[in-house]
Amino acid sequence: MSGAIAITLGDPAGIGPEIIAKAFRNAPDATRGAFVAGDVATVRRASQALARPGQPAWPVAEIETVAEAACVPPGCIPVLQVIAPPANIVLGQISAEAGRAAGDCVVWAARAALRGEIAAIVTAPLHKEALAAAGFPYPGHTELLQAEAAAHMGRSVAEVPVRMMLANDELRTVLVSIHMSLRDAIEAVHFEGVLQTLRITHRALSHALGRAPRIGVAGLNPHAGEGGLFGSEEREIIAPAIAAARAEGIDANGPHAPDTVFMRARARQGVPDSGEFDVVIAMYHDQGLIPVKYLGVEKGVNVTLGLPLVRTSPDHGTAFDIAGAGLADASSLVEALRMAKALGSA
Repeated sequence: MSGAIAITLGDPAGIGPEIIAKAFRNAPDATRGAFVAGDVATVRRASQALARPGQPAWPVAEIETVAEAACVPPGCIPVLQVIAPPANIVLGQISAEAGRAAGDCVVWAARAALRGEIAAIVTAPLHKEALAAAGFPYPGHTELLQAEAAAHMGRSVAEVPVRMMLANDELRTVLVSIHMSLRDAIEAVHFEGVLQTLRITHRALSHALGRAPRIGVAGLNPHAGEGGLFGSEEREIIAPAIAAARAEGIDANGPHAPDTVFMRARARQGVPDSGEFDVVIAMYHDQGLIPVKYLGVEKGVNVTLGLPLVRTSPDHGTAFDIAGAGLADASSLVEALRMAKALGSA
C-alpha cells in the first residue's frame, strides 16, 4: 500500500480549497506525503486568492500518479486531477455542479483507498444540499463512504456498519446515530445499535491506542432516566447492551448522566487520556458533538469508524459566508491530517 494521503477537494464554492492551500503553506510537517485529489485550477485559484503583498501564491504542481506526490519539491501543493474541471462555480453559492465535483472526488479517493493505492483519506467539507442537488443519494461523507465500502466488499450497506467519532486532544465521542431528525434518533436507540456501537468503538480504539479503551456510555434521558422516572431507555435498552458488551470483554461503563459524563471523560490539557474514560458513547448527533465542538472547532477531527479504510475530516462545514475571503482557519484540517497519519500507520 502507498503511504500517501489523499485530501479531497471539498465543495469548490466553499472554504475547502482555501484551507487546503493554507495547510500546505502553514503546516509542511502535516502535509508531507499528502496530495489533493481534486481539480488543479480550483486549488490554483484558492492559492492565488491567499497571496498577499510580499507573499506570493503557493505553487500548485499537477501530478499524474499518486506516486509522484512524494517527488514534488517542498513548497508545492501536489494535485491529482481526478474529476472533470467544474465550470460556473460561484463562491458561496449552492450548486449541483459544485456538489458533483465534491462528491466525485470522494468517490475517487474511496475507491483508491479500498484498492490499497493510498493509506488514508482526509475529506475537506462538502455541502449536503449541493451533494443532493448533484444526485448523490447520501446525506454526507459517512454514508457515501459506507456505500462505496459495501460495494467494494460485495456486501449490503447494513453489513458494513459505521460510526462517527469526533475527537480532539481532550475528548473523544462516538455516536450511536448520525444524520437524522431528533425524533428518529430517539427511535434509533435500540439494543442492537448500542451494542454494535460499543463493538465498533472497542475494535477501532484498541487498534489506535494499542490497548482496550475505557468506554463511558451516556444515557438518553436527563439524569440517565433517574431510575425510570424520566424514561425507560436506560433500564430497558442501554444498560442491557452495556452488560452484553462487558460479557464480551469490552470495558464499557454506564449509562451515565449525559450532562456530566463528558466532563468526566475530558483529559487535562497536555496529559493525554487522563480522563476517567477514553471515549464517550453518545446516543445521538448533537448530544455527542456539542461538547467536543465547544472545546474548539479548530481542534476537532471527525473520524469514521468501521470502514476498511482510514478517513478523517475537519470538524466544520463549507462556511459559504466567508469563502474566498481568506479568513478560514485550516487548523482542524491540519489536525485531521495528523490523525490520518497516526491511524494509517497504527
